[in-house]
Formats: sequence, structure tokens, C-alpha cells
Amino acid sequence: MTAAIFLLLLTAIAVAAVLGYPTWLKQCRNRLRAKPFPAQWLATLEQYLPMYPQLSRSERQRLQGHIQVFLAEKQFIGCGGLQVTPEMKFIIAAVASLLLLNERDTYFPKLRSVLIYPSAYWVNETTSTGYVVHERRVARLGESWDADLVVLAWNQVQQGMRHWQDGKNVILHEFAHQLDQEDGKAEGVPILNSETDYTAWAQVMTKEYQALCQRIVQGKKTVLDSYGATNPAEFFAVATETFFEKPKALLTNHPALYQQLQAFYSLNPAQWSEGD
Repeated sequence: MTAAIFLLLLTAIAVAAVLGYPTWLKQCRNRLRAKPFPAQWLATLEQYLPMYPQLSRSERQRLQGHIQVFLAEKQFIGCGGLQVTPEMKFIIAAVASLLLLNERDTYFPKLRSVLIYPSAYWVNETTSTGYVVHERRVARLGESWDADLVVLAWNQVQQGMRHWQDGKNVILHEFAHQLDQEDGKAEGVPILNSETDYTAWAQVMTKEYQALCQRIVQGKKTVLDSYGATNPAEFFAVATETFFEKPKALLTNHPALYQQLQAFYSLNPAQWSEGD
């Protein structure tokens, strides 16, 4: 650590101590959101987010501000020999920031680092049956840890950006898990606005999850990806992907589910293609 960086760190700590950390953090984020948005970033947004031109002016401004905060607060680490580029960081930050447009401004508080592999990566998975422990090697395309990490396979990120309306987007999926994990549990229930919201959420999500499981068993086509039938946590992540990528189909086939996600995200993506 250089003397200049060390001095800057000490100054930041001193400012935080004087102002109080929450106040200091809020002020830092306000300054980041107020910074001019680089022209090259705007061109990248228009290239990779097909709904961007249909966002309202306030939504575009919020998205730009959230991206700048995200890039400043999270570190990106290349794994498996991958060299992380500024464009990679920006694409991940932009898609993840779509989930923050409801102005909660929490910025995935547990998340510190985004690990990026070139493609599918291998992990050791341990399961137990009674007293017997099983360990196996499995390939992963992405995962969200409830501690401080999101892991992404870059080729899957690229696939999601090329096929935006297929209902599959690893960034949306894993960052939905981050929202779910903010309370320390991954069970398909993110932090909601009020106690009464939890009752409606549980009723709708349970019914929709069970219906998806039943349709999968019956071999019927579904709007939601079949991976959502894995468990309630995966159902919420898959529903989030569908909400942003296939909103009209979700609204038509699952209006109650769409309504819950619309209330949670404070967005109505089914109208984006129709203009402001």
C-alpha cells in the first residue's frame, strides 16, 4: 500500500468517524450518482440493454447513478486466467442495477466481490443422507454466496446479453439471490416493505411454485424456466429473470406472480416496449 493510498484510507476513516458511517456512506453515494455519466457508457447501455430507450427519464437517471455506485463499491476479480475488462464490469453492474430501480438504495449490502470465470467452473458439492456424506464435482455457471461473493461464468453473461428475451440471464438470476439472502436466508423471500406484504407474497409464491412443479411433472410447457422448480429460492430467481426478460408473457400467464414482482421491484417492464 502506497503512502498516498494509506493517507486516503485514514482520511476516509476519520470522516466516517466524525459524520457517522451511514451518513458518510449516503453522502459518498450521492456524489457518485451526481457524476456525469460517460458517453461511452451510455452507448454500451443502448447496445446491451434493449429496454433502456423505453425507460422513463427518471428510471434512466436512477440506473446511471446506481451503476456508478456499484462500480465504485464492488471489486471484480478474474478467475481461471480471465482478464477482466472495463466493459465486463460495466455490463454486470448495469444488469444488476436494474434490480435496484425501486430506490431501496441498498446496493446488495453483503456483496463485496464479483468473481468472473471464462466459462463453466467446477466446485466440490457436499450432501448428506443420514450419516453418509457424499461429495462430487459439479459444473457451475454462476452462484451467489450469502457471505460476500457472486460468481459468474462470462460466456453465460454473453449468452444472456445476446438473447435478452429468452428468460435466462445469469446476472439477473444470481443478483436476485443476493436480494433473497439479505436477511441471511435463501428461501425465496426477500426483504419486503411491510409485514402485510409477506402474507400475500407467501400465498402467491407458494401457489405459483407448486403449479410450476406440477406442470414440469406433467411435461407441459411453461413460461418460467423449469429450473425454478428446484426450490423456492430458485423459483424467485427464475421468476425475476422472466419478469425482466419476458414480462408480457409472465403478465398474461401468471398475473398474480407478475403483480408481486411488480410491487417488489416497483417496475412495470411489460410497458417498456410501449414507450413511456
